Amino acid sequence: MLVYLRLLKESFSFALNALRNNKLRTFLSLLGVTVGIFSIIAVLAAVDSLDKTIQGQLSSLDSNTMYISSMSFGPTEVPRWQRETFEEVSYNEFKSIQTTVQDVEHVALQLFVKRENIRYESELVSSVNTVVVSHEFIDIQAMQFEKGRFYNEVESNSGRPVVVIGSEIAKSLFVDLEPIGKKVRLYGQKFTVIGVVKKEGSGIFGDSNDVSIFLPANYVRNRYGDNNPFIKYVVIVKPEKDADIEGVKAEITQVLRSKRGLKPDQIDTFFIRVMSGLQDVIDAIIGSLNVIGWVISGFSLLVGGFGIANIMFVSVKERTNLIGIQKSLGAKNKFILFQFLFEAVILAVVGGLVGLFLVWIGTLIGSSLIEDFEFVLSIQNMFLGFFISSVIGLISGVIPALAASRLDPVEAIRTGM
Repeated sequence: MLVYLRLLKESFSFALNALRNNKLRTFLSLLGVTVGIFSIIAVLAAVDSLDKTIQGQLSSLDSNTMYISSMSFGPTEVPRWQRETFEEVSYNEFKSIQTTVQDVEHVALQLFVKRENIRYESELVSSVNTVVVSHEFIDIQAMQFEKGRFYNEVESNSGRPVVVIGSEIAKSLFVDLEPIGKKVRLYGQKFTVIGVVKKEGSGIFGDSNDVSIFLPANYVRNRYGDNNPFIKYVVIVKPEKDADIEGVKAEITQVLRSKRGLKPDQIDTFFIRVMSGLQDVIDAIIGSLNVIGWVISGFSLLVGGFGIANIMFVSVKERTNLIGIQKSLGAKNKFILFQFLFEAVILAVVGGLVGLFLVWIGTLIGSSLIEDFEFVLSIQNMFLGFFISSVIGLISGVIPALAASRLDPVEAIRTGM
């Protein structure tokens, strides 16, 4: 055992000396591996960071939450011309679902409206994301408040002119003033600010709550009516924890088909989308991004591997005479083999470590430049980068190392001379 350890130590020392004596060549050799490892780990780190951010934003929603609308919100086999003939989900249908469907914890109504301008005295914020929802929305999508509260059932049902604003909107309108109780102008009317949503950061799926305002759905209904073509209705359903999701969907379908008088041979004129379906789509996209990253970065690694193999063949050629002398003095094939194999692996590993270091620097710079988005370099990805670089070195160096170990000492000395 000690003999093998000594053999490994001496082979390792020879490899290090060879690399030190050819600094420029060493640098050029590990550059290819550095670029390859940097490409793969950078892509994986970026995708992991994106996935983490998306999961964090989706964590406030139950995966079984359902969205009922005339819009598909995803892939569908129903042609576009037919979808455009679907009537909007109505307020009466919302109330029917709320009162008749079993195993449902909360049902909320959301109206998609155009952006609005909001003003406080001389301060104006233009084109604000306007979220129009019933009071049940706060029970479905968890929201934290910096100040104040969400509107209650009485305020929601009566359509009172109250508003909940995001932290960035509050900062723009009031600066250092206390926003709660202040009157802002919206829709040509004064609204009372009753709450400020806690800062949460940028949104992946559009505007975040920081730059949004929340109004009672019935205020907009009372102002514009239920048949306004520019307003889209969506019913949001949160089933009970242990509810049969397919059963709840079937019951909602039955209620809506009955309300709309659809015959058995007619298709549903509405869509019911479950949040978990969106999660599956996101997972598929993340998986595709990972595959694309591996394919693109794989070419860089291939070039790096060829570069190491080429340099190792050159190294064997240059040191043919030395190999012959070592063998004539009693060096065994294993010693020569390990000597060149270690040289290739060290090249690849050092290149991989430099690539990982560059990715780490990149994550720090990226996190500091992009607000509310954190780039993450996980331990798994670091280990993966180290492992891949080691394998690349092993594969790239094995053939040159075998060629060197099989040289005839006499022929090697004669060729070297």
